[in-house]
Amino acid sequence: MSGRDAFFVGWAAALDAGLRRFLLPVAAGLLLGLPLLGLLLGAAATDPADARFGSVPGRIALADLPSEQALRGVLLDGPYPLLHLPADSAHPKGRTLLLSGDGKRGPALDMAALAGRYVAVEGFVLRRGSIEMLLLDGPPRVIAEAPAAMLPSAEPLGRWRITGEICDGKCAAGAMRPGIGIGHRACATLCLDGALPAIFVATHPVAGHAFLLLADREGRAGLPAFRDLVAQRVTLEGAVERRGDLLVFRAEAP
Repeated sequence: MSGRDAFFVGWAAALDAGLRRFLLPVAAGLLLGLPLLGLLLGAAATDPADARFGSVPGRIALADLPSEQALRGVLLDGPYPLLHLPADSAHPKGRTLLLSGDGKRGPALDMAALAGRYVAVEGFVLRRGSIEMLLLDGPPRVIAEAPAAMLPSAEPLGRWRITGEICDGKCAAGAMRPGIGIGHRACATLCLDGALPAIFVATHPVAGHAFLLLADREGRAGLPAFRDLVAQRVTLEGAVERRGDLLVFRAEAP
């Protein structure tokens, strides 16, 4: 055997010098590279939202959390109950909020009697991206019949082919972390079965919005037509319309 040939003896106290020169950089690279890779993957992940109740706009410390918010607006019906707040300088088209009841249930509202009424409500607001949800703390109090000028008209934005996933609006808006993805499928399905609003989280923004309220082709609630597709990456086609500052995706079942 040539003296220049590396030969490793398993019971030897030290590695061969050539093998040591190879393994030390590899070990150092792994020790430094794996944490860096973890940081890069974490930075590239989508925003999981705050996973807590808070005020709008902005995020606040848990110690500063208000007990509730009082809002006044018009109740809209379809595809889910919505609350539309009057326009202001920050929201020239008005603010349109999804509504939720306790737990994994939609709001228990008689929309046949309440739709189009100007009401006072109280609750907590969740916000993520372009979508907001009000967690109702009690039934709305009717103030008056809303004038026609306060009712937002549906503004058609054309036909779109959108890739994304179907989620429940409550968890995706921040009630749970992360609230989206295949790992959240069971929870999302329970929430949607409880009549919480279905939303479509698009991989690329549509008219500036990545979160769209999901309806079927006729403008009705998104389930049960899309129940088997919850939390999966899908591509759907359909019409998109704007109601206030909320986009509604009237998707066709595949």
